[in-house]
Amino acid sequence: MAMLWMHDLKEKMPPHHGMDIKEAFQRAQKGHNNKAQLVASLGRYDELEDKTLFHEEFVHCLKYAMIVYKREPVVENIMEFVARFATSFLSPPKMEEGEEEEEEEDDAEDDHPFLSFLFNFLLESHKASSHAVRFRVCQLINKLLGSMAENAQIDDELFDRIHQAMLVRVTDKFPNVRIQAALAMTRLQQPKDPDCPTINAYMLILENDANAEVRRAVLSCIAMSPRTLPKVLKRTRDIKESVRKLAYQVLAEKVHIKALTIAQRVRLLQQGLHDTSEAVREVVCSRLLPAWLLRLDGNVTELLHRLDVENCAQTAMDTLQAVFRGATTEELLHNGVPLDNRKLVPVDSLSCENVLYWRALCEFIKAKGDDGEELLDQVLPDAASYADYLYGYLKAVPLLSEEQRADFNQLELVMTKEFISQQLIRLIGCLDTNEEGGRKRVLAVLQEMLALPQTPSSLVSLLTEKLLTLVADDSRRIQTVAEIISDVREPIMEASQPVDQNMSRRQQVQLAQVKVRILEAKQSLEDSIAAQDFSRAAVLKDSIAELENQRNQILQETTESCQPADKETGAEKSDPETLLRCIIMCAELLKQMSIKTRIGPTISALMSSLVLPSIANSHPAVRNMAVVCLGTCTLHSRELARTHMVLLLQIAQLDEVKIRISALRSIIDLLLLFGFQLLSEPGAQAAPQTQSPERPEGDAASAEERGGAPEDTAQSILVMLSDFLDSEVVDLRTETAEGLAKLMYTGRVSSAKLLSRLVLLWYNPVTEDDTRLRHCLGVFFQLYARKSRLHQEVVEEGFLPTVRTLMNAPATSPLAEVDINNVVELLVELTRPSALIKASTNTEEVCVHDYLAVRMCGEMLKDPTAPEVRLYAKTLSNLELSRGDTVRKDLLTLLQQLVQVVKDRICLRALEKMVHQLVDATEQAELLCASALQPLDVNADEAATDDQSKSAKRAKRGLRKASTAKGGRKASRRAESSEESDGENVPESVPVARLSRRAKTAALEKTKLDLNTLINKEPNVS
Repeated sequence: MAMLWMHDLKEKMPPHHGMDIKEAFQRAQKGHNNKAQLVASLGRYDELEDKTLFHEEFVHCLKYAMIVYKREPVVENIMEFVARFATSFLSPPKMEEGEEEEEEEDDAEDDHPFLSFLFNFLLESHKASSHAVRFRVCQLINKLLGSMAENAQIDDELFDRIHQAMLVRVTDKFPNVRIQAALAMTRLQQPKDPDCPTINAYMLILENDANAEVRRAVLSCIAMSPRTLPKVLKRTRDIKESVRKLAYQVLAEKVHIKALTIAQRVRLLQQGLHDTSEAVREVVCSRLLPAWLLRLDGNVTELLHRLDVENCAQTAMDTLQAVFRGATTEELLHNGVPLDNRKLVPVDSLSCENVLYWRALCEFIKAKGDDGEELLDQVLPDAASYADYLYGYLKAVPLLSEEQRADFNQLELVMTKEFISQQLIRLIGCLDTNEEGGRKRVLAVLQEMLALPQTPSSLVSLLTEKLLTLVADDSRRIQTVAEIISDVREPIMEASQPVDQNMSRRQQVQLAQVKVRILEAKQSLEDSIAAQDFSRAAVLKDSIAELENQRNQILQETTESCQPADKETGAEKSDPETLLRCIIMCAELLKQMSIKTRIGPTISALMSSLVLPSIANSHPAVRNMAVVCLGTCTLHSRELARTHMVLLLQIAQLDEVKIRISALRSIIDLLLLFGFQLLSEPGAQAAPQTQSPERPEGDAASAEERGGAPEDTAQSILVMLSDFLDSEVVDLRTETAEGLAKLMYTGRVSSAKLLSRLVLLWYNPVTEDDTRLRHCLGVFFQLYARKSRLHQEVVEEGFLPTVRTLMNAPATSPLAEVDINNVVELLVELTRPSALIKASTNTEEVCVHDYLAVRMCGEMLKDPTAPEVRLYAKTLSNLELSRGDTVRKDLLTLLQQLVQVVKDRICLRALEKMVHQLVDATEQAELLCASALQPLDVNADEAATDDQSKSAKRAKRGLRKASTAKGGRKASRRAESSEESDGENVPESVPVARLSRRAKTAALEKTKLDLNTLINKEPNVS
């Protein structure tokens, strides 16, 4: 009948020399056929007087392909053929010969009957109930518009109809339909129109579409403009790796570096070079950076200038390392640094960009080890020459007064010089200091620069760090820094007449050494008196007198060396600048010291004479560094930690925000190192407790329940930290949350209440913009719950309090906006037995989910009409219960009681389903036990295999990431929106035996789709 109908059509159509439509469609299914020849074979269309029958037959054949949703090759070939045939009637683009001729050609193109007919047919079909038809409609429209010439035009009415239809389809339920609709609107964009509906739809999709492939499709076709650029930049932080990767590719190809602000460039490089995905990092290194350099004529220094290296030195360093990895040796040597014959950058040529390039190049070459020694000698001089070069530049850095700092130009110039100085100091780490002479010269320069009063405070920490790295022994480090601090606080007045500088320097060093020895002797004298060792005290008293005589003699020699004799020790300086410099040196010393190094007399003297008095200083910067120094020092001594803990607690509550945060960090560090038992130890005269810092097991119990610690002190610390979680100061709240997370993870604190507070803080909309807090807690929850079963029990204990808090939150509270289902899903995932790093091998052991199920059942029995009953009933089915008979029987009893009292239908349905699952599992276990007593047969093996497969499936289900609970949508809805997209939700492959080539070919032929049988069937003409 179908053949007769086709034959009737042929009889009614005029004779022609080309092939018929059905044959063309049949040949078009095969990819090896030339589409151009098939299109030419239907070229008789323009000769037809009545084109209606041609249209009907063409659409009839096309419909068979449009009902296939799967991306079959034969269907894709037909779509390609239809698009090429429909656009073959458009005249090829020609050179401009006149406006009138162009308008006539455009009108001819716009009015072509077949193209208009095909567009009308597709637009009438885009609302079909079949998602396959909607998909093929959007795909064909996309191909038709894409096959047109670059300067092609269509009728305004047709343009609007296509536009409206595709705007509807980009909101389709099926992701593949949305993808094709988005691609079809590519040529309908009007970037210059601020109200372009297509661009508005694209931006909405990028922000809200749950499917990653849809977002990728929009990224690939969206036009760049000032409106769309921020949306594309935001996709570089997308949750999907493929979206982030494509976003960087689009930015590299379509966006000029000058179109981005400095902050945007820095953020792109900072995030891209540290992305968790290797593929994204590779795109940044191989696509984005080369594209930027190409637009800057390969000038790396100009690229650094575009990044503002003074404010983002680390990002610039990472960028240079990425550029160096793809450069040759010649490019490394000749691209950035203008070195003279001394292998130094002339002082007049120094800039922020080239000095940073110099430092990055030297560090990159030094990281190669022995392979880079020869190359490093070409870009860096010997240590002595570089030390003189550094000394000359640092001495030229001016020190501004308060009046001069008001001048922005002078301040900017000094800040630039300080930045260059920092990079030059960091280059010391690349020098070869194995040679004794060069190392001593570098040490001498560093010591002299630290002692000079005009050295900026911003360089003191870095100078001290490099000095200490060149001194290996801690005792020598302490002595060296103490001498420098003494010189800075009590400088020796210069002579009125020129004197021998070397002699003066030696006398100053001798005087500083004697002062240090006097301080040490006085400290030992006090200790001897406290220990009632009076004989040793008498000896120390005599030695102190002898040292004082020696000091007076040195002072006298110094005085006599001047003419007139007016050289004497100046008064001790106590101005904020001097104190800040000294405390910075002391803090850096304590940081570089080994944690096992005990606090000696010299450090004790510095603490009593410098650090502790500075805590009461009126200058905030001095107080802050003093607190940092005190906190670092207490880490070296349990006695000091116990003595000054109360002081740190007071500072954490009363001072300025920055100083409070420094004190809070010190408190957290002390609790991490010594534990809460530090608070239970008696005073300095009593022996310490046996608990050592290396044994956190004794602190695993809750701080409230410790028998040894004073309950009020430990409780007051936890209450203070809990109050800080409610602070309006973002930095203080974040630091507290991070500190509590560390304490809980290490076992110093175990509290379900605090864990519940952290969960609520993580979900609280108030912390939405606090990226550091969200990231820290997100990582902590995963690591904490997976570490041990004890931690999962803490999470389980905090489950009900967390749910009650959210359910009882008033409407005015931000917690009222939190999706409770997501919170519950997170807590359930965290407590899964299969999520443990070291899961228990005993399947009969009672797991955390068993206790959680019993708790929820008991909560539902208290009030069966409560609104949270439905939530608990739904959660029960997601639990991973153990196989213990006792637990299952108890839970079954509770569920049967609930079925009798719960009236809500949805809850009843969930509870009854749970009851049936438990009953079936119990019966199956009984059957397995009974079969174990019977003779062995095949059925027993099959039953055991089925049971293992079920347990494997259950374990696999438990491996779902808890991060799925973070999104604002339910997991089921997310799965529904993405199950149809290409490339997502791909099932895991099952390993099978490898087939031969002949078997593969035969199987492939069987699975190929052939539309010929469908086309030849009798059509339904009713």
